[in-house]
Amino acid sequence: MTTHNELRARICAVGQSLFERGYVHATAGNISVRLDDGSVLITPTDACLGRLVPDQLAHVSADGEHLGGGRPSKTWVLHRSIYEASRAHLPATACIIHTHSTHLVAASLRQNPKPEATALPELLPPLTPYFVMKVGHVPHVPYYRPGAPEAAQWVAQAIARYGQRGTPLRAVMMARLGPNVWHDTPEAALATLEELEETARLWLMCPESIEPLNAEQLQVLHDQFGARW
Repeated sequence: MTTHNELRARICAVGQSLFERGYVHATAGNISVRLDDGSVLITPTDACLGRLVPDQLAHVSADGEHLGGGRPSKTWVLHRSIYEASRAHLPATACIIHTHSTHLVAASLRQNPKPEATALPELLPPLTPYFVMKVGHVPHVPYYRPGAPEAAQWVAQAIARYGQRGTPLRAVMMARLGPNVWHDTPEAALATLEELEETARLWLMCPESIEPLNAEQLQVLHDQFGARW
């Protein structure tokens, strides 16, 4: 069984990796891990992910009570909403990473999702097989200020909608802010983020419109590798 101290060390290692490679800068971004009792370890507010200290990670109960460590990130409510919604379809979900990754934010700035829309647009089409297999659909949530409860509501609704149709989400894009990605472990969430950011980089590098994978190609990925698109 993984101990709390081991999880704290893994969160710090992921944070350092993100910072050193430019996925986050200054005090942007946050990481959380859900524990077996439903409580969460989350990076403190205004913390630099490249200089995290294990003992300073915030510990928050399932009900939102601050149990120890630094003051929790202001996105704690969003993280809680993601865990609650995602685990209905992906029960092992136990880590969320939020960054301000350059290429993803740049791709976001090319769109302008509207709060009054009845359905969210998607940030990227199915460009590569590994994006389809490792990430999947990425709804683009309208802009709200950091920590706004409206954003958490949009995300929970999107997770429920995609899960009900058999294509559970691993990521959403917060307009003008950055992605939230989630998976079973910190390392798996990091790999999902890396694939997502690389796909956005490819999208921006191509000056002409790109033809996405077609329905037949997507079906092959589903049949051969279980990809759900």
